[in-house]
Amino acid sequence: MIAIDTNVLLRYLLQDDPKHSAKANALINGDEYVLITNVVLVEALWTLCGKKYNATQSQVVKTIQALFEEPQIRFENAKVVWQSLDDYVKINGKNKKKLDFPDALILNCAKSCALDWDDQLTGYYTFDKAAQRLPGAFAP
Repeated sequence: MIAIDTNVLLRYLLQDDPKHSAKANALINGDEYVLITNVVLVEALWTLCGKKYNATQSQVVKTIQALFEEPQIRFENAKVVWQSLDDYVKINGKNKKKLDFPDALILNCAKSCALDWDDQLTGYYTFDKAAQRLPGAFAP
């Protein structure tokens, strides 16, 4: 297994630099599994949703789903990423104030940690109004 940095993942997703994209393609389509950590996933999505690329919710969903379909890609915790994606889609619905995927991931990582530690997560506290719509999220 290998791990990749955000810039490698972005070159693969965007195919915007012939030299670097070819190298990213070779790594991701190679013989070894490719680990995408939560940090790399969040950084990539923040970049894609930023002013330069302005990705929509639909594009975020399609990007994550496409990564799940890649046979060589592994996530730090696929179950947590998948649950976060589900929450991201459900919570956003038709609301004007959109939940960011990283907020859903933070909460689901916290839930996973609590389970791993045989503990109970009693709340996720955030000032972000959209994130407060997640079950178990509260204003401080």
